[in-house]
Amino acid sequence: MSNDASRLQNDLQTVVELISPGIEKDKLALRIEEVLYRYHIEHRESQDLANDMEDKLKLFLSSKRLEGLSPKTLKDYQLELRLFFKYEPKAVVLIQTPDVRNYLASLENIQTSTMGKKLTVLKSFFGWMVKEEILLRDPTAKIRLPKKKKRLPKGLTIQELELVRETCNTKRERALIEVFYSTGCRLSELASMNIDSIDKQEMSTTVIGKGNKERKVYLTFMALYHLESYLKERNDDCEAVFITQRRPYRRMGNKAIQVEVDHIEQRVGLKNKKLTCHTMRHTLAQNMLDNGAKLEEVQNILGHENIGTTQIYAQVSEERKQQAHKRYA
Repeated sequence: MSNDASRLQNDLQTVVELISPGIEKDKLALRIEEVLYRYHIEHRESQDLANDMEDKLKLFLSSKRLEGLSPKTLKDYQLELRLFFKYEPKAVVLIQTPDVRNYLASLENIQTSTMGKKLTVLKSFFGWMVKEEILLRDPTAKIRLPKKKKRLPKGLTIQELELVRETCNTKRERALIEVFYSTGCRLSELASMNIDSIDKQEMSTTVIGKGNKERKVYLTFMALYHLESYLKERNDDCEAVFITQRRPYRRMGNKAIQVEVDHIEQRVGLKNKKLTCHTMRHTLAQNMLDNGAKLEEVQNILGHENIGTTQIYAQVSEERKQQAHKRYA
């Protein structure tokens, strides 16, 4: 028997013994040898292994695309999985739990949250492989996600929100701040907003949320006023609500919007707080809960799939009440 066939025989014996620990090893070895004798066995070269990984990766990404994952998420998945298989250049079916652990242990100077994201991608991929019956066992099943330190979100106080409003220099800046606060939109949701989706009568608009799902969000009178003021000064036919200042006019992307908010932050000079797009989202959630909104209502406004995510804001709201009681009671 050739070296490649012997190696395959050992691999098959290992797999069968894992599935059926009580099996008679000598009889098993004999039966496998009889079967393998009929075949020509060749060990797969590294290029074959790379092709195997690419084939499985394409199938996985196609499946996730059908589930509605955004292009950005799919790109992130692809990058993370390629990094893993660059570290572990094995056929996908040969990946074991120690391989995954070794890879994660090799990652230096990264935050717990980043480690968690990498493991989440691997769990999604190998879980899908088992579901599709390509793998018998999930090598990530026994690996737990690292515990993240729960950081309570910091929203703005009413006074800080007013200061941010007063610091805005342009109609676009003011419209951005008001729409962020009024809708509680994520950065990507606001970037995707189109003019024709605004319903002035209902004071609402539609955005594309996580998982490529449409979500209706609402505008306050102040948000609608400043949004209309900004749109009236424009002289273009771009469909996007927020566009670049110079020709050719085009939709502002996530980075451009965050840069705009960064400019406001530099001028306002908040103490111990960072002004980001998410800060406005936190501010809306806290103010709604402080004013008596139910947790489920805030969950729907923010587009949280899991109410546990919204529960964090309730904890913040209670802490604010406690601090106010200590200060003024």
